[in-house]
Amino acid sequence: MTPTTTAPRRQSPARRRVLDTASALFYAEGIHTVGIDRIIAEAGVAKATFYHHFPSKDDLVCAYLREQIDQLRQQVVPQGATPEEKIAFVFEGVGEITCRPGFRGCAFINAAAEYPDPGHPVRRVVADFRGWFKGLLEELLAAAGHPDPRRTAVMLMTLRDGLTVAGALDDPAEARPAVHAAVTRLIGSGD
Repeated sequence: MTPTTTAPRRQSPARRRVLDTASALFYAEGIHTVGIDRIIAEAGVAKATFYHHFPSKDDLVCAYLREQIDQLRQQVVPQGATPEEKIAFVFEGVGEITCRPGFRGCAFINAAAEYPDPGHPVRRVVADFRGWFKGLLEELLAAAGHPDPRRTAVMLMTLRDGLTVAGALDDPAEARPAVHAAVTRLIGSGD
């Protein structure tokens, strides 16, 4: 899967402050509980500046989620790794994230729970993430010669979802070994 690339556009410091403030608040407290006025106050920008960069709260939420996707796409996998090792590396990364202080689940799952309409712009960004991630897994599985890359990519996506939920609700240290064993089996290198 080849991501669409565009030249990075220069971001104003005010836009960056709004996005950083909103990202922290949305993740820690939930999207619907955080109002625009609070974001404006905590980011230290004028209301006109906020609306210049984000015409609506939905635009801000979509920008927050797109930035999460961009960060995931930029993660570096080890050079020379086999496709199976790359998949294992991705899941190790998810496992590490779930053990960090303040982990509150997957930003995309959280957003989807707050925006139930699949046609809503926020849900379309969530769908973009899920499509990209499943596509990446399917590509890696196909490169590894897996007999059923599409179905296994769906299973791995489901496993990833479960890991992020378990990391938020349970002891992630207990979930990680189970996920490692399941990933190993699904990609065909385990017993």
